[in-house]
Formats: sequence, structure tokens, C-alpha cells
Amino acid sequence: MTTSHSLAAEGVTLGYGDRVVVESLDLAVPPGQITVIVGANACGKSTLLRSLSRLLSPRAGRVVLDGKEVHRMPAKKLARTLGLLPQSPLAPEGITVLDLVGRGRHPHQRILSRWDDQDDAAVAAALEATRTTDLADRPVDELSGGQRQRVWIAMALAQQTDLLLLDEPTTFLDASHQIEVLDLLTDLNRDRGTTIVMVLHDLNLAARYADHLIALADGRLHGAGAPSEVLTEERVRAVFGLDSRIIDDPISGRPLILPIGRHHVRPQPVRELEGDRG
Repeated sequence: MTTSHSLAAEGVTLGYGDRVVVESLDLAVPPGQITVIVGANACGKSTLLRSLSRLLSPRAGRVVLDGKEVHRMPAKKLARTLGLLPQSPLAPEGITVLDLVGRGRHPHQRILSRWDDQDDAAVAAALEATRTTDLADRPVDELSGGQRQRVWIAMALAQQTDLLLLDEPTTFLDASHQIEVLDLLTDLNRDRGTTIVMVLHDLNLAARYADHLIALADGRLHGAGAPSEVLTEERVRAVFGLDSRIIDDPISGRPLILPIGRHHVRPQPVRELEGDRG
């Protein structure tokens, strides 16, 4: 694995039909780091990720990988460098876990080449890392939502790309499995130098696991940098419409966002007025 690949959006405008979702966006993904994209619903997070992976062509601007436009690269060549776990992927009916995870090896298969020990090892490692080895022979459509999500992550890991894009990888997972998956991705980044870009809804998980944070609102960039730089009370209010207090997380030392609900504001004591005394 290498940390030298560069991925960037240059003046990108994205949309569907007559609707523009992302407009004139410039951003660079730091190589070898974990980048997390945050923002309110429908702000363009998933749309941006689809464009970075070339699933969606820009209306203007371009997405470049190592200086080359991704939409002009051969699909299989791109898939050997960049992997994507989309939101709510669909598995072929009746496919087993082992077969689905094995499809992550497709970009590495060449004409007339055979499945080899390296492919077996990659699939076994992906199953073990996601704790899905015991599910290998089961049909994917019989699994729970959480189990299915871990299997999809295993398929992405089996692809063994230098860059990995994940759209809400903690969907359907309970709290313990969310941490387990994010720790797994952190290990992948630290041990192999894999550049990771993911969309997360939970701001505090984003702050804890991101090296680089991207905040979107209404299809525009509202901040990019270290979590401590991006997550200010003013920006959380502007991006999410949420009043909050931000303190240092006692475990990670990263920003910890404490939402302020109007029913949870401690009432201030009423002071007596001079004219009301005795």
C-alpha cells in the first residue's frame, strides 16, 4: 500500500435532472489520512462521494486521481486503486457471504487468470477483520441489517485498494459494532497507509476518528481541516442548525459536541428587583 495517491475535486458542480446538489466545489483529500464528510441531510455528502468514485459525472469541473480525470480512466484500472462502499448496496438474490466478499477481488482478475492463494488470503482476512467468517456459507439476504453491513465492508476490504470510500459504513450497526468498524478502518489506515474517505452522521464519531474533516451545507464547502479547526459552535450552528457547546473529549482529546435542547437548558435563578424587596 502507498500513501502517495492524490484525489481531488476541482470546481465540481453535481446534480440530478434539473436539481443542482453541489456547486463549484474545490477540495483535496489528504493522502494517507482518514477524511470524514459531515453535514445535514440532503446537503450533498453522498452525491460528492459518488462523484469522487466516478459513479456520477460532474456537470462542471472534474475529479482527478493522481492528476488524471477519474471519468476517463478504465473502470477496472480505477477499481484496483479506489474502492467504494455505497449507501444501501444491493446483493444478487441468493448469493452467499463468501461469494459476495469474493467479488471484491474482481478488479484483480485478469483475462484467463485463475483464482489464487492471494485471493483466498484477501477474502479470509476481510472476513476475519469484520467478524463474519462464521457467516461465510449463509445467503446474504437471510442476514440482519447489521450483519449485512459488515459483509459489505468485508467485500470492500477484500478489494485491497489504496483509497477506500465509504458512504455511512456504520448504518444498521449498534453502538459497539460502530466502534468496532471504525477502529478496523483506523487500523487499516495506520497499518497499511490506506487513504479513507467516509460519510458519517454522528458528529462526535466523526470528530474522534477523522484526521481531516469536511463540512458541507447546501452543496457548498463550509470548512475543511482538523476536527478542532472545523468544529466550532458557530459552524455547527451554521451547518446543522444546532446550538451546542464544544468541549475536549476526555478519552480522545478531540472535540466533543454537546447539543443544547431548549428543554434541557438550566433555568437561571430569578433575581429580586430593588423595588420588590420587603
